[in-house]
Amino acid sequence: MDDIDIASHYNLPSADPEEWPAALDDEDQPVDETLHKRSSSRRYIALERNNSSTRSLNLGSTKSNNGREHLVQKDEPDPLGSRDTVLNILQKRGLSGEVDSRLKNRFMLSSTSFSPALFLSQIHSTASIHSLLDGLNYLSHSIDQKSASLKVLVEANFERFVRAKATIDSVYTEMRNQGTQPDSVPYYRRSAGHFRSHSGNVRSISPADASTAPPKKNALTKESEYGMNGIRVPLMEASVKAEEVWGPALGGREKEQMLKSVVDSMEKNRVIYEIGGQLSRSIKQRDYESAFEQYTKARALAKDARNIADTATTSGRPLTDEETHTILSMGRMWMDVDQQVQSFKRDLWRRLTDVPTTSTTVTASGMVEEHMELISALLELGVEDNPIWVWLLSRYDFLKTKIASFCDRCKVEIEILRRRLAIGEKPTPQTVASYLRSAPLDGPAEVPERLDTDQVIELWECVHTYLIRLLSSQGGLLGEVLDYWEVAESFINGTKQKLLPAGFEGESRKHHQLSPDRVAGLQNGVVELVTMIRESVLALFADSPVEDAALLSSPVSPPSPNSPVSRGITPTESRFKLDPKNIPVPAPKSGEPWEDYVFWPPFANCLSGVHYISKFLVIIGTAASEMGSLRPVSSSDSSHDHLKALVSVARERAVRVVCAVWSKDAEHCKMLEDWTRDPEQRDLTKMPGLFVAFESAILGGLQKILYISEAMAKSDTVDVVTQPPAKMLQTVRSHFVSSVYKALSGLVENAERPSGPEAESEWVLVGPAAAMNGDDAASSIIAVDAVDAKSRVSSTASFRDTSMSLMNMQSVRILLTLSNIKVLQADLLPQLVTSFETSFFVKLSEEAKTIRDVLDQIDDRLFQSYIKPILSTLNKEIFNGVTAPNWVPSTSRPEQVRPYVYNTMLSLVLVHTEISTTIPSSSHSTTNRTSPTAPSPLLNTVLSHLLLQVSSSLLAAFSSRPTYSLAGLMQATLDTELIAQTMSQYSTDEASNVQSQIYVELDRRTTNEARTRLQAELGEMRGILKRLRERTKGEFACFKKPRSGTGAQAA
Repeated sequence: MDDIDIASHYNLPSADPEEWPAALDDEDQPVDETLHKRSSSRRYIALERNNSSTRSLNLGSTKSNNGREHLVQKDEPDPLGSRDTVLNILQKRGLSGEVDSRLKNRFMLSSTSFSPALFLSQIHSTASIHSLLDGLNYLSHSIDQKSASLKVLVEANFERFVRAKATIDSVYTEMRNQGTQPDSVPYYRRSAGHFRSHSGNVRSISPADASTAPPKKNALTKESEYGMNGIRVPLMEASVKAEEVWGPALGGREKEQMLKSVVDSMEKNRVIYEIGGQLSRSIKQRDYESAFEQYTKARALAKDARNIADTATTSGRPLTDEETHTILSMGRMWMDVDQQVQSFKRDLWRRLTDVPTTSTTVTASGMVEEHMELISALLELGVEDNPIWVWLLSRYDFLKTKIASFCDRCKVEIEILRRRLAIGEKPTPQTVASYLRSAPLDGPAEVPERLDTDQVIELWECVHTYLIRLLSSQGGLLGEVLDYWEVAESFINGTKQKLLPAGFEGESRKHHQLSPDRVAGLQNGVVELVTMIRESVLALFADSPVEDAALLSSPVSPPSPNSPVSRGITPTESRFKLDPKNIPVPAPKSGEPWEDYVFWPPFANCLSGVHYISKFLVIIGTAASEMGSLRPVSSSDSSHDHLKALVSVARERAVRVVCAVWSKDAEHCKMLEDWTRDPEQRDLTKMPGLFVAFESAILGGLQKILYISEAMAKSDTVDVVTQPPAKMLQTVRSHFVSSVYKALSGLVENAERPSGPEAESEWVLVGPAAAMNGDDAASSIIAVDAVDAKSRVSSTASFRDTSMSLMNMQSVRILLTLSNIKVLQADLLPQLVTSFETSFFVKLSEEAKTIRDVLDQIDDRLFQSYIKPILSTLNKEIFNGVTAPNWVPSTSRPEQVRPYVYNTMLSLVLVHTEISTTIPSSSHSTTNRTSPTAPSPLLNTVLSHLLLQVSSSLLAAFSSRPTYSLAGLMQATLDTELIAQTMSQYSTDEASNVQSQIYVELDRRTTNEARTRLQAELGEMRGILKRLRERTKGEFACFKKPRSGTGAQAA
């Protein structure tokens, strides 16, 4: 027998107690002693034995969930006699010790739910028949031992059982007859006899006696509801009070039990219940990979639940509780997941239809295109519509709307700016000339700071920005079309689909391939977008300005926040506020060349025009080539021809208006003359350099416009830029020659302009002369770079009044103009002609010859304009001096020349001074303007011509006198020789012949005696001439020929 059985048999608290429990000794007390001590002890002690603090303990017992103790042990030895316990055997067979208590009790012999069949099949599944027989013998022996122990236990406690039975009967009788007087009090006598003898000593109450007195309300009768009638109301009140006091506590315990069962169930199905929360968190964090994983897991679990239901339906069996619970849990989970995923899909669709082609996003795997991420997400989730096609279609609609809105808006902005300019004040020629001076002097590489007025530049920039944002492949609308087709073509070819998922069980693979109809639709859509862009640009260059204000106000509507125009893409941005009710009216036509051109700002000069137009055509040519490189466009002959026509029409219209404005601006080139010296060539004004810079800038810009070389260099895909036609080249050629003619005519006009105050008021002097007013504007050429001869009059006031008329502004202008023409004829215009021939690949042989002839005519005309007043004065001076009555000397040997000779020479000195100071040598230092190292070619030409004309005037004057005496011959000889010897540096053969003719005429008008005597006086006359030259060498030193290697000082 085991220790546990021994302790249980003797009601011991443990197998090894230290002392005998005192409660067990009370059983040996006699009954009389018990009755004697009834007053001091409780009456129903026998009923309360189990509540004693020393009750017997079942060491192997357990408690159920309600806290009540039962006799099922946690573990027990094998009843068939093996060495291990039942729980150990279960653990060895792989059944955990933490299995359900109900299942465990079926293996415990002490449990009422013990299952012999399950016990043998699991605990002794491998036992042999012999071992089972031995176990049966062991079990029978154990039962016999237990039966003997139980018999001894009953015999030992028989008296105790009798007393308990008697007490129970007495209590029952008393409670049943409560309220009646019994005939006698029951008497109990302790006896060791049988139970029947003890019960016979008890006198029971007869029914007749019981009926003599009515029972009280607490009697255990039917009428008193077995004692409940009297205590029902107090019980109800107590129950209500107990419910108020203990209800929350007891209810909390029940709730605890319920929640515990729920927690156990949720813990068992934790994965199912966590899917919804994890999915929501992944969607909020845009962790698509995690969201897809959770959604796939949910779909797999939902599919398993459907399979369970389908299997039960197919087999015709009802669902088990566990299966029902699983299906309900799956259903509840799937409803939540499906609701979240549907909302997630709607958000993905919304974002997909608005995402740009080039937008990227950062993911765990790096940078990816946003539309690919969204398409992949929709395919992974599974959708009915093809997200690839939906996105491509939405991008096409977006681009189409964006292009139309943008072009309409920009057309209105350009026309409004154009009208504002047209109705404004026309710039004066001086204002135009001030901007023509901004042409780069160092070639086209230098960018001018200001080419035109701010309003004109604003319109140029508006058109430029419009073309950039429409045609640029980097950030423009055309770039978006190119990106769109690139992505569409990758979807058509299937290269993009390699990166796309197939979805749950491959359900989205059907969306990977685009149908032929959709491919054709994409190609036609790209052609349509290109056509919209092409027609918008063509309308800008080919159409005339809009006259009807209604056509302008119709597209000017407030854009919505999501419209393409509202995203700051228009050229003038938000600072340009369009008011449909306040659109400027078109200006009346006045015959200006720009009136039929939308893209040309009113009153813009050709310098700003070629600068911006060349940029425009580079943009257009490059964009046309890029549009032509698109496969849907290149495969269509008509589309390719339309792109060529776009470039040709834009170029033809641009050249036409540039040439017209060029011809008009050439008339203002005369205003480039501000009569200030060139800083490098002091014998010139700035006008030749400015004119050549202006013409070079125009030619350079026209070369870019005609050939669009930069566009051809940028694009090597499709050739849509054709060579300029011969007619266009002829137009440029004729306008080039015409502009040169007009500029040269302006030179003559400037030089021959009257020098009165009314003429001076027309000029705006730029540079050092701009800060001067009135007569100060013509300050000395020695002091400043501004050239004017008025002050020269005051510097020579000591001379006779007749010489003052030679020193005026007009003569200075003519001299400078002659010097400018010499440089133009020799260097600058040949360079322009060569530049034109190189730029446009044509020969200007006839035009160059014509230009040279015109320059020769202008040069001769201005030379005569300068010489004519001087000659008139000299002729009058010489003729009056020779024909004067006192010309013939009163002495027989004259020793002085006549005053007219000095006046004539002084006039020549003034001419020399005027020319040498107005047109100094180009190698002359700027700090010493009055000491030229080499005479100007114009100075030699003028003085040589004047010497010839003076000689001719002397011949005519001497020929007017009929006869000459010896003194007259000597006087005529002195006058002629002093002029001839002093001006010998400028003598020519023709002048020498005229001087010889003078002596012939003198010889004709004298006698032989006078001739003979003259020969005798020649030696003396040479001495007189020498003395005269010595006395006047200071006054006439400017005519002395400088020595080699040294410079002569001027007078």
